Amino acid sequence: MTSTAHPAHQAHATGSAGPATPFAESPFAYAPAPESTAVVDLRDSYGLFVDGTFVAGTGTPFTTINPATEEPLAQVAEASDADVDAAVRAARRAFEQVWGPMPGSERAKYLFRIARIIQERSRELAVLETLDNGKPIRESRDVDVPTVAAHFFYYAGWADKLEHGGHGTTPLGVAAQVIPWNFPLLMLAWKIAPALACGNTVVLKPAETTPLTALLFAEICQQADLPPGVVNIVTGAGATGRALVEHPGVDKVAFTGSTEVGRGIARAVAGTSKRVTLELGGKAANIVFDDAPIDQAVEGIVDGIFFNQGHVCCAGSRLLVQETIAEEVLDRLKRRMETLRVGDPLDKNTDLGAINSAAQLARIRELSEVGDAEGAERWSPACELPERGFWFAPTLFTGVTQAHRIAREEIFGPVLSVLTFRTPAEAIEKANNTPYGLSAGVWSEKGSRILEVAERLRAGVVWANTFNRFDPTSPFGGYQESGYGREGGRHGLAAYLQGGHA
Repeated sequence: MTSTAHPAHQAHATGSAGPATPFAESPFAYAPAPESTAVVDLRDSYGLFVDGTFVAGTGTPFTTINPATEEPLAQVAEASDADVDAAVRAARRAFEQVWGPMPGSERAKYLFRIARIIQERSRELAVLETLDNGKPIRESRDVDVPTVAAHFFYYAGWADKLEHGGHGTTPLGVAAQVIPWNFPLLMLAWKIAPALACGNTVVLKPAETTPLTALLFAEICQQADLPPGVVNIVTGAGATGRALVEHPGVDKVAFTGSTEVGRGIARAVAGTSKRVTLELGGKAANIVFDDAPIDQAVEGIVDGIFFNQGHVCCAGSRLLVQETIAEEVLDRLKRRMETLRVGDPLDKNTDLGAINSAAQLARIRELSEVGDAEGAERWSPACELPERGFWFAPTLFTGVTQAHRIAREEIFGPVLSVLTFRTPAEAIEKANNTPYGLSAGVWSEKGSRILEVAERLRAGVVWANTFNRFDPTSPFGGYQESGYGREGGRHGLAAYLQGGHA
């Protein structure tokens, strides 16, 4: 079977009618299977969520768009400095008067209730996430939303057992949380669930390009009868995030996003008593040894770099293959890439959806053109992209050296750089030759080799014969320019308790 974006995808993505036709080399006709958007009740405009109610922002409203079609979805309020101040004050009142003094067993009930409502409204959340973000509905439906619910269930279980976590039981106070656009709802869960379980209150700012599921989560908080002020959502761009991070009434800052912005946050809170966790960029190595299960490894490579269009901080964007099998791995990888479908994110058959924004697409194109200019060899499968929206074909570069920018800088898109190695020592050296340290993958049939290599990799998370696997019970985080602190598991409690070390 060939091809990625069939014309039927293009017709559906642009809203025009067009008959589904078969792939050129397949006897089977392709029929789009779009998810209905009727389950989502989109408002024309959204306000801020402060002290348990939606209020109008005093800043200039902005429009969030569907990246697959460039069509507007809704007007969203922008929070001014005064709005941020109101949200922090509401969070402080709730912390001192209600949530902080509340027994953990009672806080757990609210978290369990939120988790169940997320499950009940899972289809609505998945469709809205795909509309606002551009990721395939399969990923929103089968990966993101179930994991969101799992995080709330998991941390609900910790709320009355904090004394057993090893980090104390005293909450910090008000947590300022700033999340990115690549996993809007999942990053919200990673931040809010442990914060609330530990007795903190929250002011969260979603990314300006993907605010809608955070605002729907605010509705879920209302539905769960969460006390006013425990969760507050302020929307806006960088200025809103800066006002929140720098607010003197904030006790804790949690940020996921680019290394550049993370550096700015670290500078802003230096000299204050605020606790900080930063989960930043990555340039993960996916190392394939000559005894690896190749078909399984190819699936892991595809999942590692093309999941969520490569918009993953721990994406396996550097493929290190042992020289003796490099040709075979690349042949199989190219055949697998030819089966990927690029197109309408709401189509249940789609593998790669839209790039989240025009700015991110420009960044991906820029670095890919640099790869061309530096002499790397680019390859993409035959791929007809939709005319509207933000799209980039799955791409790999061979002939890459460690001096290439595409091997050093985070592209944050569906672009894979391929390097080769001869010995395990060389693989480790190349894998560690990066300022980042978030994740890595090792593929081998020898458990002893996996353990030996994993122990020497400078990465916060190392997967063995798999990639991009997450669980609420497991900690996640990096070091060097990938940030510090851990999210998930028992370790994730530390960031929100007086006795913790994150």
